[in-house]
Amino acid sequence: MALASPVDYAGTITSSQRQLSSVMPRCNGLRCTIGYGNKSRAGGHLVVRAMSMDRLKLDFSNPNWKNQFQEDFDRRFSLPHLTDIIDVESRPTTFSLKSRTPLENVDGSLEESWNGYVNDDDRALLKVIKFASPTSAGAECIDPDCSWVEQWVHRAGPRKQIYFEPQCVKAGIVTCGRLCPGLNDVIRQIVLTLEKYGVKNIVGIQHGFRGFFEDHLAEVPLNRHVVQNINLAGGSFLGVSRGGASISDIVDSIQARRLDMLFVLGGNGTHAGADAIHGECRKRKLKVSIIGVPKTIDNDILLMDKTFGFDTAVEAAQRAINSAYIEAHSAFHGIGLVKLMGRSSGFITMHASLSSGQVDICLIPEVPFTLDGPNGVLRHLEHLIETKGFALMCVAEGAGQEYLQKSNATDASGNMVLSDIGVHLQQKIKSHFREINVHSDVKYIDPTYMLRAVRANASDAILCTVLGQNAVHGAFAGFSGITTGICNTHN
Repeated sequence: MALASPVDYAGTITSSQRQLSSVMPRCNGLRCTIGYGNKSRAGGHLVVRAMSMDRLKLDFSNPNWKNQFQEDFDRRFSLPHLTDIIDVESRPTTFSLKSRTPLENVDGSLEESWNGYVNDDDRALLKVIKFASPTSAGAECIDPDCSWVEQWVHRAGPRKQIYFEPQCVKAGIVTCGRLCPGLNDVIRQIVLTLEKYGVKNIVGIQHGFRGFFEDHLAEVPLNRHVVQNINLAGGSFLGVSRGGASISDIVDSIQARRLDMLFVLGGNGTHAGADAIHGECRKRKLKVSIIGVPKTIDNDILLMDKTFGFDTAVEAAQRAINSAYIEAHSAFHGIGLVKLMGRSSGFITMHASLSSGQVDICLIPEVPFTLDGPNGVLRHLEHLIETKGFALMCVAEGAGQEYLQKSNATDASGNMVLSDIGVHLQQKIKSHFREINVHSDVKYIDPTYMLRAVRANASDAILCTVLGQNAVHGAFAGFSGITTGICNTHN
């Protein structure tokens, strides 16, 4: 879907709207337009910190509150378009998936029409469950009566009319942040789809936004032959980095390079940067389309069904969990402890734990827990050792941060540096069992970088294909400041 502000076609959300998931502090609500986050400057560089989304204050006693909500929703999910700031004429598309040979109907006659394009007025419904009561399991209600309110986002896909001449287009691709399975798949699909439109000048920007201002990082020419097999390996063919130059300097570089389209692959901080770049391009009235592809292995964007890399990470985590299980099961009073990714949400940890079928305790950021006391984690570990002789725990990296000393340090993207909950739990468990004079053998495994660096599995590869294609469709349709994603199973 095209999420305008960052989500592009498969549902569309706009750059200023992006806020990540409601289950995490980074993104609150539906309300989550999947936007780029909060931006501030420090030392001339862009520093990004997530912020919660402003929610419209509604008077539910007003009979027109639904109209007010709908107007606000439509405003936040409107798609920025090049024609908002400059005069540009559309032209018939050069993209077609129509068969080279005429298609035949059942009766043998030739099919005269091909309905392969998306209408600009097509929408996808975000929510499909009508909750009868706020007390229903999983209920998400806008008003106290849980009234049904339709929420629609723009549909992604190729349009009949485009706003760029493909032969004249120079397109750039940049991958920012940390590694994630599927980056090469997205790069590859963007290149292949651009060529399908007829674009000949495609370049990769090396090592994230650094590639715009580090003189020794030259553009990487991209074409079908260069990217044909890059999906067979993990990592990023273009390299990654965090942070970057000032937005003004990046846009100066975009102008100097004569880029017409820029595809930005990254997470919350990267999309904040992409939104700022989009805003600066609009201020300068440049005919440049900035398109985001959301990269978060944690699967923590609320409106999207799934983000690429997540399935692969869950699958790769099974090896670490199985190793911890074997170690714990084989040892006398063995306790296996596995720390998995998840700064603000525990989807990887939860799904990996459920799919393994062996995990006894799963700790995630969304669910508070206590370590000590009769109902604490440590007491439950005692019970497991007493009853089954061993135990297996999985913990997300962002869980239990309240038990750790905060450093107040931030990384290059402005994210708070987390203390290591895995090491803390390992030490707490050891000291606890020593205090109660019970033998324990704790085995701690942190497979974080092993999960990030692997090649995308089949499920993620398909998702990357869809996202890459729709990102290009969004750019040629004249949108900018949007991102692509799957919403309610639709693109």
